[in-house]
Amino acid sequence: MSSQAARAPSPQPPILLREIVGSVAVLTLNRPAARNSLSEAMIGQLHASLNAIAEHKHIRAVVIAANGPAFSAGHDLKELTARRTDADRGRAYFAQIMTACSAMMQAIVRLPKPVVAAVQGIATAAGCQLVASCDLAIASEAAKFATPGIDIGLFCSTPMVALSRNVTRKQAMEMLLTGEPVTADRAREIGLVNRVVPAGTELGAAIELAQQVALKSAYTIKLGKEAFYRQAEMSLADAYRYAAEVMTENMMARDAEEGIGAFIEKRAPTWRDE
Repeated sequence: MSSQAARAPSPQPPILLREIVGSVAVLTLNRPAARNSLSEAMIGQLHASLNAIAEHKHIRAVVIAANGPAFSAGHDLKELTARRTDADRGRAYFAQIMTACSAMMQAIVRLPKPVVAAVQGIATAAGCQLVASCDLAIASEAAKFATPGIDIGLFCSTPMVALSRNVTRKQAMEMLLTGEPVTADRAREIGLVNRVVPAGTELGAAIELAQQVALKSAYTIKLGKEAFYRQAEMSLADAYRYAAEVMTENMMARDAEEGIGAFIEKRAPTWRDE
């Protein structure tokens, strides 16, 4: 063996694992040594994967999971701090990362398929934001959630956007102002997660939930998910006006005609996703 070959670095494992389980895509954060922090590369790969899944007709739901003891510790602070030596002290890079991360979180919301988080450990700052951005979330009993930026002089402003759209204002403010972690059971009580399951079963439970939703009409899921998030930002009157338009459009769809007919005829529907 040559000395050059002996010195060759070992190939690095992928930072994002992708697996298809039936009609469900499982995206697994794979930087356990870095507590699955959302580096620039991780953000980019997540966003690219979501974009690819959006066009994949055979994938009907997504699960976001993580390897190691932490779900995600948020932004990669070492990566960010390294840019303090830039001429602008990192301002342009910080803006680039926050914009990219925000776009990735919005891609989850805009994905025309349901996204389920499987949280096995602590999810902090942008990691908590990632959970809050998903449509559904399953948490292990061992999971904890926090927005602890306040402890290092950095208010969790971007995580605040997703958090405050999941839990009540005072619960969100308590997490943001104290930085204290909340347990999985408390996260369920305040609406941050849907279910709490025994440690080690969260991924299976998340896939099972995703598969359950994947049995529905993909057209109806797409229409309904988009409507859910759009109406949430409207006044009551505008929301009802918009929802009535969506309901009318939905009634004209082939799957609604089939589904209603199947219900009346007491048979299983056959979806065509149209």
